[in-house]
Amino acid sequence: MEIWYKICEITSLEMLQWNFMRNALLAVLLMAPLFGLTSTMIVTGRMSFFSDALGHSAFTGIAIGCICGISAPTWVAVIFAVAFALLFSFVRSRSNQAADTLIGVFSSAAVALGIFIATLGGNSFTKYNRYLIGDVLSVTPGEIAWLGAVLLAMVVFWFFFGNRLTLSAIHPELASSRGFSPALSQTIFTTAIAVIVTLAISWVGLLILNSLLVLPGASARNISKNLRQYHGFSILFALIACIAGLAISYYLGASTGAAISLVLACIFAISFCFRKVRC
Repeated sequence: MEIWYKICEITSLEMLQWNFMRNALLAVLLMAPLFGLTSTMIVTGRMSFFSDALGHSAFTGIAIGCICGISAPTWVAVIFAVAFALLFSFVRSRSNQAADTLIGVFSSAAVALGIFIATLGGNSFTKYNRYLIGDVLSVTPGEIAWLGAVLLAMVVFWFFFGNRLTLSAIHPELASSRGFSPALSQTIFTTAIAVIVTLAISWVGLLILNSLLVLPGASARNISKNLRQYHGFSILFALIACIAGLAISYYLGASTGAAISLVLACIFAISFCFRKVRC
């Protein structure tokens, strides 16, 4: 972190003269490629609502952790979200219900359980507001280290399984004929999403987390001509939005997560216009 602080000191930017802003910038620089890579698969696999449902399950895990008096409820949320993802994959593989129907069932049950546990015994819901809105400015060096480890794990995972996941999402029958198991690929990826969503929820906020998992990939899909451009543009758009959103939130005093989400929405609108021109 000392090296990073020295680099920030060299710049003449006012917002980087504060340690909490330096931590926040490093956090978003790590989160951006994580969201960018994940977003392409979420969009390709039509799992947008599932990532939102995972956010609800993560909140339930946090509520359980807080009720049990655990000092780091995020790790309880990780375990709960992973269990939620595995249960969803199990039910989906053995049900003839449409995916969006099952997602609706799991999502509504998760959010209801989370609110019920959070308010059990007349407890106030106020202390959970940070998980709804998020606050990346409160990120600590220790959390940044964990974020870096998750990013590294995701890159390694993507290197070995990225093509399999894409093929399984686009053409499950062809993937099966090539010896890939679409069900296994789906299970592995949903577990990865669960970890990412849970770790990011306290920094980004449950209410807008899904936009960061969908908009980079959706914007990239508007203008990409091949798979390499698809992943590259998604990461680039996430980086631009995270940096711009952090700067906007600092100078205007607004929520960082909301600012990032709005920048991504603007990027999507611009990419859609270019798509119309290209067509």
